[in-house]
Amino acid sequence: MTVEELDLLTGAEAIAAFMRVKPRRVYHLAETQRLPVFRLGTTLCARRSTLLRWIEDMERAAITNVGQPMDKV
Repeated sequence: MTVEELDLLTGAEAIAAFMRVKPRRVYHLAETQRLPVFRLGTTLCARRSTLLRWIEDMERAAITNVGQPMDKV
């Protein structure tokens, strides 16, 4: 397998297992465009590297916004 093939997660179940959430959460986040995913036909897909970068960005935003009122976040 190539690095690109190992990086690709295919299906909500695979994405959910990687993120340690339920598949329904993956579908919900995808439907609300709050998760960096794409579709190959009808199959939901994501790259591990993209998800890890997205999580890091979310962490940075949370750290930056610590102590601010919720209406400012």
